[in-house]
Amino acid sequence: MEISGEERIAAPRQVVWEALNDPDILRQCIPGCQELEQRSPTELAATVKLKIGPVSASFKGEVTLSDINAPESYRISGEGKGGIAGFAKGFADVVLTEDGGETVLKYQADAQVGGKLAQLGSRLIGSTSQKLAQQFFADFNSAVGQKMADA
Repeated sequence: MEISGEERIAAPRQVVWEALNDPDILRQCIPGCQELEQRSPTELAATVKLKIGPVSASFKGEVTLSDINAPESYRISGEGKGGIAGFAKGFADVVLTEDGGETVLKYQADAQVGGKLAQLGSRLIGSTSQKLAQQFFADFNSAVGQKMADA
């Protein structure tokens, strides 16, 4: 299932890039994130609790950053296991473009689910995934705005 979108952020590209690589900001913005630990500059471990339709699950997983072209783009890949609920894995390509004093963040993501989650149907999974992505980027935009205000 593919998801894409863009978010205009009222901050310079370097500030947005630093926020995208800040575990504290990511922890605040990832929907349902209970824990996010940086293991190396390109590896994170996460625990996320989500409810998708009638299925509620806690996912433990790994997140890896690759194809890093600072401060323009990277690929973020992850895989999480949710016990009997199943698994989720995918990636997102993120590109940052300067536009005056603002930054346009574009993302193109692809995700796969298995187990009980896959039985919910692609329409519910797709709409929930899109909603979660929009929530993440809206929260991320707010967090960057707060960071700019505090600076």
